[in-house]
Amino acid sequence: MPGKKEKTVYKRILLKLSGESLLGKQSFGIDPDVANFIAEEIKSVSDLNVQIGIVVGGGNIFRGLEADSKGIDRTSADYMGMLATVINSLALQSALEMHGLPTRVQSSIEMHEIAEPFIQRKAVRHLEKGRIVIFAGGTGNPYFTTDTAASLRAMEIKADIIMKATKVDGVYDSDPVKNKSAKMFKKISYIDVLTKDLKVMDATAISLCRDNLLPIIVFNLQKKGNIRSVICGKKIGTYVGE
Repeated sequence: MPGKKEKTVYKRILLKLSGESLLGKQSFGIDPDVANFIAEEIKSVSDLNVQIGIVVGGGNIFRGLEADSKGIDRTSADYMGMLATVINSLALQSALEMHGLPTRVQSSIEMHEIAEPFIQRKAVRHLEKGRIVIFAGGTGNPYFTTDTAASLRAMEIKADIIMKATKVDGVYDSDPVKNKSAKMFKKISYIDVLTKDLKVMDATAISLCRDNLLPIIVFNLQKKGNIRSVICGKKIGTYVGE
């Protein structure tokens, strides 16, 4: 830990956070204490020279699919969800900068006053300079989730892995909250995730990762030290790959 330089197995990662991960015990919005905890976890790996990109969802503020089912036009609902991811990205940026971590927000929807436009080469340059880059606005297109955005951005920045943060320890064969005897997979293939419909990420995101051989690790964000453990190669969570 501090004072001891650990070896890392990944040099550039894409961390995927759900909007719900920022809720804490609230039913809506952003819990500053949770944002601070996430920032501390990311800061704990800042001495390892790991380059970090982040994609955060917007479900704690607005969820396009739910709005669509209640009569809002799907395209409009999805754009509203993209704007929610920008709010979360700015909150996370603030928390990270309070811990002294240089951070940039790049948005797929142009809003020059608060974020840079997403430019692949510029994002990579930020990462090379040790800045954390938060990718907001999803893919910038309706009908695509932030899971798909995470897969897309991970490939564009040539990340070594996607780290999918969840509230459970990994990928299970059924919902571990509802089924106490649910079995957790230590390793699973892309095709098994798709055929078993395991809801790790949506099918488009998994297919993108499969086509480009980009591995995914699904882990519990709520356990302190897990981000650092994954980056240092410890057997945490579920590995999704070939």
